[in-house]
Amino acid sequence: MTPGTVRRHAVPHRERPRVAVVSLSQGTRPDDLRRGLESVLAQRDVELDVVCVGNGWDPTGLPEGVRALALSENVGIPAGRNAGAEVVDGDYVFFLDDDASVPSETFLRDAIGLFERDPSLGLVQPRVVDPTGAANPTRWIPRIRKGEPDHSSPVFSVWEGAVVLPMDVYRATGGWGAEYFYAHEGIELAWRVWDAGRRTWYAGDLVAHHPAIDPARHAEYYRLNARNRVWLARRNLPVVLRPLYVGSWAAIQVARWWRHPRRLATWFDGVREGWSTDCGPVHVMGWLTIGRMTLAGRPPVV
Repeated sequence: MTPGTVRRHAVPHRERPRVAVVSLSQGTRPDDLRRGLESVLAQRDVELDVVCVGNGWDPTGLPEGVRALALSENVGIPAGRNAGAEVVDGDYVFFLDDDASVPSETFLRDAIGLFERDPSLGLVQPRVVDPTGAANPTRWIPRIRKGEPDHSSPVFSVWEGAVVLPMDVYRATGGWGAEYFYAHEGIELAWRVWDAGRRTWYAGDLVAHHPAIDPARHAEYYRLNARNRVWLARRNLPVVLRPLYVGSWAAIQVARWWRHPRRLATWFDGVREGWSTDCGPVHVMGWLTIGRMTLAGRPPVV
């Protein structure tokens, strides 16, 4: 077993697996939060340990069976999730955003079944559907060739709003990259699952609900998108691949936004910030991992 590789078959089979659930919220969407938590509490054939993390908020009015963890300030999305994971226990951990929910009462048991049938899996992201019937953004399908939304496949990034991991895999990855604050922490987590000797999986036969919202609504979206692309490369890739990864994304953004010079200017300001500022801890993935990812369909250069 190479350093950082998680033993397969590490999770014991239980009739009622124990699932740690982390829901992160700033308290601004109480109805959505309750809907999501109630969808978790309705899960069958699992034992639950559920915490709602208040990111700069003291959670109140939670359903019975949900504990509260209040953070005195908004520490960012990935750090908030990590804080929640430290106070729950389970064979598996499920991260659910406060505006997401799971419509099936067997969602968690079905996800765990995927891990039990295929111990090479280290993370599962479901298919995401807007419950109102609005068009589902293709960005929710985290692969280059989108194909049919219900088609399952290995992936190399994830939509972070609803993901399930074996707890030992989550611990081996080091958790979410707290330094990012917002954006691209799901790519790093997916890469580190691959580097732990497992595969990240998009499960088209599992469904989570989430409203179709434009991520660019966040004022810092374009800057953090660019800064974190560079940090992602610096934190995870061998030196020779870092400029290739950043350069390929720079070309993609120019092709997308050449009609929006202000947007591009902000993005390139973020790129400069990414190269000039502290990116936090570095864990360079191995060349064996890069080879596995390449054979599976996507080398980490785009």
